[in-house]
Amino acid sequence: MEAIDKFIKAIKEHNFIQAHELLEEDWKEYKKQGLKKEAKALQGLINAATALALFYNKKRPEGFKKVWPVYLKYKPLLKQVSFKNMPKYYYASILLEEKKEELINF
Repeated sequence: MEAIDKFIKAIKEHNFIQAHELLEEDWKEYKKQGLKKEAKALQGLINAATALALFYNKKRPEGFKKVWPVYLKYKPLLKQVSFKNMPKYYYASILLEEKKEELINF
């Protein structure tokens, strides 16, 4: 199972802390290779999971409010990169936003 598959599974199960960690190796590898757009696109997904973890797991809504905008900032990069199994990354983005709507009422 690929990291993105594990990430999606973790998000579906509200395991946001675990999800945050699942894409980090790929993120580090893209960063190391100098693939900035790819690294930032993954950073956005990682930050969305982190934001949800702050709100849902850590009960820190202020932390959520600071981290979620990082996801929004890097989300457009998903349309500029070409990951293997690209539809899964789009789905992960949609799923993260659905979880935000489900869990958070500001």
